[in-house]
Amino acid sequence: MGNETTGKPNVTQAVPFFMVASIEKSLRFYVDALGFELKNKWEPQGTIEWCLIQLGGASLMLQEYRNTPPAEKLGAGVSICFLCDDALAMYHRIQASGLASPEPFVGNTLWVVGIHDPDNYSLYFESPTEVPEETTYSEWMKARAGE
Repeated sequence: MGNETTGKPNVTQAVPFFMVASIEKSLRFYVDALGFELKNKWEPQGTIEWCLIQLGGASLMLQEYRNTPPAEKLGAGVSICFLCDDALAMYHRIQASGLASPEPFVGNTLWVVGIHDPDNYSLYFESPTEVPEETTYSEWMKARAGE
């Protein structure tokens, strides 16, 4: 249903909300390594317990467990895809920050750059390409060098 005064849709964005074991560790990963910006935070006891972070037009919310996180593995089965103009630029940023990331590849006409956050949430940065399906980054770089 639309907004009754403007006729436009009322929902404007979906924001994934991750429960995390350590907000400090997560902020180092997302802000320091990946380049997210801290946009909003909640500090009821003097330290951040919840925050909203943003990278370009994409946002995430993070909240630290007040008690011990559940025994099951956090992030299991959760994947977020970030559509980018240049996913390979994110790969280079990830590599420069010293984080481990599998080699990018082309899948479904997209460069796919994957990484897991500290709580095992799967993040994929993807951008359109005309490079053939299943080409790896190293194969593509080798072919470009031989041009």
